[in-house]
Amino acid sequence: MKTRNLLLAVGLLGAAISLPMTAGAYDSRVHYADVTQVIPIQQTHRISYPSQECRNEQIVHREGGRSYGGALAGGAVGGIAGSRFGGGRGQTAATVAGALLGAAVGDQLTHRPERSYTTTERVCETVDRWYDEERTVGYRVQYRFRGDTYWTEMDYHPGDTIRVRHDVTPLGKR
Repeated sequence: MKTRNLLLAVGLLGAAISLPMTAGAYDSRVHYADVTQVIPIQQTHRISYPSQECRNEQIVHREGGRSYGGALAGGAVGGIAGSRFGGGRGQTAATVAGALLGAAVGDQLTHRPERSYTTTERVCETVDRWYDEERTVGYRVQYRFRGDTYWTEMDYHPGDTIRVRHDVTPLGKR
């Protein structure tokens, strides 16, 4: 009897394994689906690149001209010298007159005639240039599996087929 039960159990197990999975059973095997359409997903990227721009420019150089240091020094010396003369209000007037005269003399002694000359110099500056570039950032993929059509997004081009996992999961109460 034991041998008969053992043979029966082995036979039932073999039959269960050889039966195809039914719709209610869990099937998580990997399958292949036919790709029917691939649409690239494009994105615009703004690219910056530096560029050097150069031009010739006329530059005016000036030399000489007024220097107020001579007038200040002359005014100080003239004011000191003028304060030695006169008395009372006369001394104040002499100090002011000496300062003004000293400033005028100091300015004349240090004044150089202004000269100017022009040169042509090459002036360069770096500026940013921009351009837009379209880049493919992914693919919208349509595929058929067991008579139904599905869509997915992928970050690479799938080719003619894609691997899919077919799962059947119970939904619970109705």
